[in-house]
Amino acid sequence: MLLCEKYGHLERPEDLVPLSLRIVRFKILGLRRKAVRRGEYTRVSVADIPLVDLDANPEDYAERQEAVERLALAMGRLGERCRQLMRLKLLGKTFPEIRKIMRAANINTVYTWDHRCRRHLLELMGGKWEP
Repeated sequence: MLLCEKYGHLERPEDLVPLSLRIVRFKILGLRRKAVRRGEYTRVSVADIPLVDLDANPEDYAERQEAVERLALAMGRLGERCRQLMRLKLLGKTFPEIRKIMRAANINTVYTWDHRCRRHLLELMGGKWEP
């Protein structure tokens, strides 16, 4: 029925093959965009992040310690929802999982919370991530 209503201008059944391939391509691209937006392809395991050699340069070590202290102070000043969201992200939870845990109405709410929490954390750290 949908084919008759939406694609009634097609006269031959052979015209449906290119149309169906185009629809499948759009569906695949849509799924890919959604996965990228949710961060499913860009997530890096904590085990894969190389550790910094802190003994090499005392100045770098001091700057890093100062940044960690600033971050800990700023995290303590965040609201409860932001702290919980950050904790769940650090535990490796995906946005759909976080939505269920935090009982959000829909996933866009979680995206909005994440954006606002990161922006607020940046403000609390003085407007920049690095010292």
